[in-house]
Amino acid sequence: MLKKVLIANRGEIAVRIIRACKELNIKTVAVYSTEDKDSLHVKLADEAICIGSARSKDSYLNETNILSSAINLKCDGIHPGYGFLSENYKFAKKVEENGMKFIGPSADIIEMMGDKIKAKELMKKNNVPIVPGSDGEVEDIDSAREIVNNIGLPILIKASGGGGGRGMRRVYKIEDLDKEFSEAKKEAIAAFNNGEMYIEKLIENPKHVEVQILADDYGNVISLGERDCSIQRKNQKLLEESPYNTLSDEIRDQMYKSAIIAARSCNYTNAGTVEFVLDNDKFYFIEMNTRIQVEHPVTEMVTGIDLVKEQLKIASEIPLSIKQSDININTHSIECRINSENPLKGFLPAAGKVDFLNLPGGRNVRFDTYLYNGCKISPYYDSMVGKLIVSDESRSGAIIKLKEALKELKILGINTNIELQNSIISNNDFINGDYDTSFIEKNLDKLLAVE
Repeated sequence: MLKKVLIANRGEIAVRIIRACKELNIKTVAVYSTEDKDSLHVKLADEAICIGSARSKDSYLNETNILSSAINLKCDGIHPGYGFLSENYKFAKKVEENGMKFIGPSADIIEMMGDKIKAKELMKKNNVPIVPGSDGEVEDIDSAREIVNNIGLPILIKASGGGGGRGMRRVYKIEDLDKEFSEAKKEAIAAFNNGEMYIEKLIENPKHVEVQILADDYGNVISLGERDCSIQRKNQKLLEESPYNTLSDEIRDQMYKSAIIAARSCNYTNAGTVEFVLDNDKFYFIEMNTRIQVEHPVTEMVTGIDLVKEQLKIASEIPLSIKQSDININTHSIECRINSENPLKGFLPAAGKVDFLNLPGGRNVRFDTYLYNGCKISPYYDSMVGKLIVSDESRSGAIIKLKEALKELKILGINTNIELQNSIISNNDFINGDYDTSFIEKNLDKLLAVE
């Protein structure tokens, strides 16, 4: 078992990892920026070290300072959480070269699956369904026009090294192709230092469904059910649930098998997520996330499996003790992302001091957060301050429980999206399961209406 782990992250995921480490009797090291010196993860870890100033590039993205801290404090593992360096294969390689365990897949796997063009080619080779589109990189606008002529409009231009909606453009009219291709490429270069682009047929208003997998070093791969992540705004998830309530058993089984094939095709190890778009009764691979996901708690709630502990065990070269037959999902879980922002002012991020915090309670109610009374929300980092997760025997029961938990959750002193989340789960289309990735766009004015 690993003895000492440095958590190369901040906020709620750093707190989450520290707690899992403590339960496995693993010592923890928190890293923090000058801005985060009073943050909860700093207070909870066994040791803490400042790695730079407030800006992410000077601290949480400062590979040299993070690595030297881990080496000097004699850590044998680094957990990257999500975001920041979690899918940076060069960083993972440096961790490996310095004799430490990167708690996730190997650098080679991260590199392979992070290149969406190569990942799609690998999936196609292994008969995992992929969205029709370009074979490899689209190098110029003439090539883009040729692809459009073959697959038709609308299309989606995507960055090979992208994520979070950056370097992505929809094209509905041929006259917009030149401009959108050029702008997507510029954005991809600025955001990811990678201008490789590819094109897919745009599946309009699909469901966004992902399958959680675990894989160890001994060839064991299991799926832990699916998550419906279709409630999104500008390609950023707002709410997730498990399972997808109206998914047929046939499609579900095919999706699980495809996720396991995807993992085996690249000799994947540790926790990972295979993401699909679902268009009626057809699903297509879109990408594989080579890290723990923000929304992992809904899977934990319905399976009873601690995914972060499993990550740590796999990284310690312990075989999976869970078999596929052990996964029996008979409850329903929903997660709301709680952000410090003002939805009424264009979702403007909100920094400031938390004057009062009241956490919801009750059976199967969980709030993953780094907040405490009097803490400060920094303007330098992501606006998500917590995740409210509930589970119940049925989806309708989970919705009722979540409404009550949202009422109990009080975060005074800053603006949040709590009211918006309550509006989402009170919407009849959501309650009836009649929604897709266009839900927020179509209903935003109604969801934000103040009664």
